[in-house]
Amino acid sequence: MDVVELFLELAKIPSPSLGEKNVSKKIQEITYVNGINAYYDDYENLIIKIPANSENKESMLLSAHMDVVGNNSEINIKTSDDNKYYMTDGARTLGADDKAGVAIALNLAIYLAKNSDIKHGGLEIVLTRDEETNMTGINHINFKELESENVLVLDSDMLGNFEIAGAGYTKLDIEVTTKLGGHSGNDIQDKKRYNAAKLIADLVSKMPNGVYKKEKGFTITSCNLGSIVAGATDIGIERLFEKNEIEKPYSKTLVSLSPDNIINTSAFAHYSLRSSDKKYEDKLIAKFKKQIDKFNKKYNGYANATLKTKIHMLPFEKSPNQKMIQIAKSAGKTVGIDIKVKSFHAGAETHVYANKLNKNNIKFKPVLVGIANIYSMHSPNEKVEIESIKKGFEFIKEIFIQYNK
Repeated sequence: MDVVELFLELAKIPSPSLGEKNVSKKIQEITYVNGINAYYDDYENLIIKIPANSENKESMLLSAHMDVVGNNSEINIKTSDDNKYYMTDGARTLGADDKAGVAIALNLAIYLAKNSDIKHGGLEIVLTRDEETNMTGINHINFKELESENVLVLDSDMLGNFEIAGAGYTKLDIEVTTKLGGHSGNDIQDKKRYNAAKLIADLVSKMPNGVYKKEKGFTITSCNLGSIVAGATDIGIERLFEKNEIEKPYSKTLVSLSPDNIINTSAFAHYSLRSSDKKYEDKLIAKFKKQIDKFNKKYNGYANATLKTKIHMLPFEKSPNQKMIQIAKSAGKTVGIDIKVKSFHAGAETHVYANKLNKNNIKFKPVLVGIANIYSMHSPNEKVEIESIKKGFEFIKEIFIQYNK
């Protein structure tokens, strides 16, 4: 089968995060019939290795993830009316993120297995679990079993993207507590009984949100308010679980079931902070702390706010090695793809690789690569351009060939 047929074979198998067993079994079947070594690690990630057949060449690693956004429901794939795209019937996601990457990596392994005359330093392929939720798959990889230094993570959304740096990801949590609660009728006249829900709303309105720093048109540092929870007490949550039928959206139902006759004594806000420059991240966090300090001074003795930060993902810093950029540009020219070298303002498995050492105690040099044009990913409207999958494979194959010249 060609790379498009391989993509369809994998895409039709549901593989939600931590539910990748069926698709990984299919991949193992495909590798077995093609005489390719593939094995599970302790976390059921799949590792594929094509041994080197030339001593003076370096190995390369391709990485992709097997899980998709979605559930175990049936995936009905159809072709668009103009025959340019694959999509679903609209009931769920397609999963081109990242089945396109998996298919292209697997197809290169098959190509090399069938063309043993191509001299190379070896190909390693890592296919991970649970990238879309908690990245537990990549974080369970035994990197000391991997020989490659250069890593292509096949997981960007547009063909030709060659992303050489990415922002780190820090989580910020704010908690507001008050000393006095009470009844919303009997105690409402007591001005010392501050409502934590109102206080956190006031506090959040003073906090930064959105883009904080840009350079040369690219976002360097930003923060985003993810959620505010106040008033949705344990009573409301218990009532929600007791209902036999829960109306969507669940958050709206939870609010309607929460008591409104109490003066709230606790409230929470959750932020994400992304930055590829530590000094701007520190400055942004300092602004949060300044507002927290002002709040605590104002409500001293009656209410208190705390700020906690937790690094979720270290930044993916640009490598000084320009070798892969030059190879990618040359390969792109050969196959007719416009290569866009840039940074990105989101998290990916590149960030994990960039902060790990391989078998030879050398730091990995990852790049996030676009190998297909994927639109509206993570939604029921997701679609992938069919021709771009074919070109994506030719691009990665050409990179591998030029890498091993």
